[in-house]
Order: sequence, then C-alpha cells, then structure tokens
Amino acid sequence: MSLTNSTIETMKKRQSVRTFDNQYITETHYKKIREYIITEENLVGPFGNKGKLELIQVTNNVSDKGIKLGTYGFIKNPQGYLVGVTENSKYKLVEFAYVFQKLVLFLTELGIGACWMGGTFNRNSFEQEIQLGEGEFIPCITPFGYPNQKQRVFDKALRYVVRADNKKPWDKLFYDSTFEVPLNKEKAGSIEIPIEMVRLGPSASNKQPWRLVLSTDRKVCHFYIEHTPNYSSKLGYDMQLLDMGIAMCQFELACKELNIEGGWIVENPNIGLPNMQTEYLVSWNTL
Repeated sequence: MSLTNSTIETMKKRQSVRTFDNQYITETHYKKIREYIITEENLVGPFGNKGKLELIQVTNNVSDKGIKLGTYGFIKNPQGYLVGVTENSKYKLVEFAYVFQKLVLFLTELGIGACWMGGTFNRNSFEQEIQLGEGEFIPCITPFGYPNQKQRVFDKALRYVVRADNKKPWDKLFYDSTFEVPLNKEKAGSIEIPIEMVRLGPSASNKQPWRLVLSTDRKVCHFYIEHTPNYSSKLGYDMQLLDMGIAMCQFELACKELNIEGGWIVENPNIGLPNMQTEYLVSWNTL
C-alpha cells in the first residue's frame, strides 16, 4: 500500500459515504484505482494468499453491460463499484477483508468516498458482472464517488441509527494477559496506537466483535472474535469475520507507519475464554 500521507490519519478521518456527488470520477483517479487493483502487493492478505478485486463503472446505477445493480436504496449517485471475490472459509474471508480495507483507505486518501456493503446489495446483479470461479462468491462491495457535502444528512442519520460513531471503550475490547484484566492505554507500550486503530475501524452494524489480549511481555497481541449469535446467518457466511480482517489491516498498517516490526502467526495461547461466543483467530508477534 503506497499512501503518500499518514495512514494513521487516513484511518482516523475515514467515514462511510453513501451519498455521492454527480461529478464523474476523473480519468486520473480511475487510472490510479485500476493500477491499484492489479498490483500484486495490494492484493496479498496477511497469510500470503492473493485476493481478487474488480472495478465496475456505472451510469445511473446501470453498468456498461446494461445490468441494473441493486443496493436497496441505501446508496445515492454512485459513480462505480469495487467488488471483491473470495471463497467462503474462515481465513479466506479474513484475508479478503484485510485486502478490501486497504483499498477503502486508498480511496479515502484520494478524496473518494466509499462504504462497506455486505447485506444491503443484490448479489445476483453483481454476479452477472463478475467472473466467479468454482467456490467463489462476493461477500462485500463498495460503491464509490466523490462525497456530496450538501446531502450528507442521510449519511449522518444512518450513522446515528447504527451507532457508527459510538465506539466501545478500551476496557470492553482489550485485555491484559487474560480476559479478566482490562488493558489500560498507558500499559499498552509501543502498540497503543495500532490497538486504537483497531478500535476506530468499521464493523458490520458497528458490533465491534474484535477482542485483543496483550501478552505480559508486550511482544504478542492475540486477536479473538466475539461472535454475535445468528448475526448474518441468512447470508450464508459469517460477516463478522470480515470485521476481523479489517481490524488486522488497521493494526498492521499502523505498526508499519510506526516502524514496529512483526508478523502474523496462528498459535492459540489457550487463554481462558470469557464466553462461548469468543474464538481465537490470530496473533501479532512483535519482532
């Protein structure tokens, strides 16, 4: 990811945009987006697998193929869509979201608005646009366009309904060595900011399912997911796994900016879990 400005500042200012201006995306920006989605380093997930991103340009929500793309009225005046494709398995979904969040941050820095959509679009219409391989599906899309600053009332109202600006505090999300001890910011050491970027990340219905446990020596940060029972079950996949990929993306990009070296490992520390809904996923090992 080659952002010219501070990635941390981009993560802080990013908001979901659903109301777009009628202004066409400039050819310069289209070129940058096309180059981004075919550059291999932008498509590789935290476990080394390559993702797949597609660009669809639209006019009045109709693609160049003449297909009406449905978003159930949640999106106004999109200039196009970016679509991700993956397989329906735990870590493939996590990697997909990691790659897709990097893309959303890239758009944000260009001044282009975007919005994660998982359950409020017509998958069939988008599947007619995209070449899907065996076992592949479209878990999420993002419309994009320049934000319409005069018509953001709808966006603000929707953010209020889903409580998008109401992020859980540290003591509800992050823990010190065990789930019995909340993690204080002052004791997070060098990764305080990466952890805070996880807290600020977007999540489906703002459920914020990530739970982090920092090891006693401050070298390892364990990522857990606290599942919301039956959430997204009608969609046929666990949408909250996407939230975990977003969290990993936010955390790792912040670490890179702060020159904190490390990498992802899957080694369950067998810490006692707080409830049946909580599941270990991955750990960040600081070098």
